[in-house]
Amino acid sequence: MNDAVIGTRFSFFNQKSFYKGKVRDVYNIDDKYIIIVVTDRISAFDVVLPKAIPFKGQVLNQIASKFLDATKDIVPNWKISSPDPMVTVGYFIEPFKVEMVVRAYLTGHAWREYKSGKREICGVALPEGMKEHDKFDKPIITPTTKEDVGHDQDISKEEIVKRNIVSQKDYEKLETYSLELFRRGTKLADDKGLILVDTKYEFGKKDNQIFLIDEIHTPDSSRYFYSEGYEERQNKGQAQRQLSKEFVRQWLIENNFQGKDGQKIPEMTYEIIKDTSERYIELYESIIGEKFIKDNINSVEERIKKNINRFLKRV
Repeated sequence: MNDAVIGTRFSFFNQKSFYKGKVRDVYNIDDKYIIIVVTDRISAFDVVLPKAIPFKGQVLNQIASKFLDATKDIVPNWKISSPDPMVTVGYFIEPFKVEMVVRAYLTGHAWREYKSGKREICGVALPEGMKEHDKFDKPIITPTTKEDVGHDQDISKEEIVKRNIVSQKDYEKLETYSLELFRRGTKLADDKGLILVDTKYEFGKKDNQIFLIDEIHTPDSSRYFYSEGYEERQNKGQAQRQLSKEFVRQWLIENNFQGKDGQKIPEMTYEIIKDTSERYIELYESIIGEKFIKDNINSVEERIKKNINRFLKRV
């Protein structure tokens, strides 16, 4: 379990900057290309946990890469190549400072808000009498701000436009793209016996054109249920079988941690790390429908750097 990639700090030719995100290390190459190394770091409640999860980065990068390829007919995306199982290289694109969260079910954060008594989220009215995991009449968009530091915040469409975070014209395009991507993701999930419950999309703009950026339909950015048994479980008030990072959040909640001031992150034992790694591999195989092939993680950082440099010599 010691071969997980907790972080990288490479130096590449024409590198202009380096940014360390919650789970991604981002290298700017001359404002032309972005190299994203999807590390094995894991976050929950906007907090990066102290230990990394082996193969998590490979799982997330390969899922995102496949779904970017499967949706590029809907909206152009940033990806150029994936030269390493943990790396995607794409175009440098200025991001919008919002995340487009699409929800088809009352689950996760939306349910916690609803349970607390709120009947509106991000300016979207929610009906009375709903239960956890109930399906909405149609998917809703509940955007959040994209904060450089600290917690992302719920925000309404009206507030985004009013504060000029995104122009009204561009925001309406983001809504259209998000719903079309969600429909495609729903279809792809249904083909695997899954339900795409909710997800987030990030976009940016380059040469006056909107691009889809970052990851897409991964278990870190999305929540899935198993289709089989959904109705029966819902009718009986039973918990749904989920494919998402929710099991990590639940473990933290059970151990009195939700990212609030003064709370202590529980100990991540060998068993917890091993179980989390196995769960991510299960997520990959269920979502993609293929057996996960573990890449060699001996000298993994050296391998990553070598593969990136080989790619950069070709562009």
